[in-house]
Amino acid sequence: MTMGLPNVEEFANTLTDLARADRNIIVVTSDSRGSGKLTQFGRALPGQIVEVGIAEQNLVGIAAGLASAGKKVFAVSPACFLTARALEQIKNDVAYSGHPVKLVGISAGVSYGALGSTHHSLHDLAALRAIHNIDIVVPADNFEAREAVRAAIGYPRPVYIRFGKAPMPHLHEPSATFEIGKALTVLEGKDITFVATGETVSRALKAAMPLEEGGLSCRVLSVHTVKPLDGKALLAAARDTRAVITVEEHSTQGGLGEACAAMLMEHRISVPFHIVGIPDEYTVTGSQEEIFNHYGISGPGLAATARRVLNL
Repeated sequence: MTMGLPNVEEFANTLTDLARADRNIIVVTSDSRGSGKLTQFGRALPGQIVEVGIAEQNLVGIAAGLASAGKKVFAVSPACFLTARALEQIKNDVAYSGHPVKLVGISAGVSYGALGSTHHSLHDLAALRAIHNIDIVVPADNFEAREAVRAAIGYPRPVYIRFGKAPMPHLHEPSATFEIGKALTVLEGKDITFVATGETVSRALKAAMPLEEGGLSCRVLSVHTVKPLDGKALLAAARDTRAVITVEEHSTQGGLGEACAAMLMEHRISVPFHIVGIPDEYTVTGSQEEIFNHYGISGPGLAATARRVLNL
């Protein structure tokens, strides 16, 4: 897998290009111009960026107000603070009021590494899945990040887009197409399916390599849209393969895994199933990669989980 930019950089570059041609595109940020890679945006388009300081609730309220006036607003802030400190404003000012704000959570998951649990965002998918009228997108590579931004510009509903900090591998062929709500098949297989989102998709691919060398055919789905979930792709995978493993940089409670489990149960599909994510505990201290390795969100860890689920 060849490497590209961190998704947050791809986001900022794409948004800057789009905003040059559309003065209605506005960025609102809470002291996150640097971490959101928006310094060049601010220099190029100073009239299209609003800095509110460390005031996430104001950030969301201002973004909702601008959206109500017809602006195409991207509200950018660290995911851990955006979806905790400003959750009430997201629920009421954005989702309940129906303003199509594009909420951008940066440095998500365990991207902040050794800064620890206060800066980890392992709750955001669960919290926002429970709120009506907001969709959730977690891109897995630069292609998905770029296309998510383009799709969000004219998207009629509020949407939360989640980015990490690490450089991302290129996962998709040039012929790939992106649509909010439609999963992408990164690898075809018939024995086991990894249903992954965001930065964990590449780890699922790394697990598929040794498994295939051992004779197991792996399907890898990039579920970039956690809400609404692509039921067609999930149900087909559960019917076509012998087991399903979900993978996410999030708590195992309330995220992608539980959404998939509920859908499979509702459709009465019985298949060996396992959720891989961060368990119900404060994480170990370390870099993102060290935390991933500790919790089995790695090529070797996921390969071992697959063998265990298949009783091999």
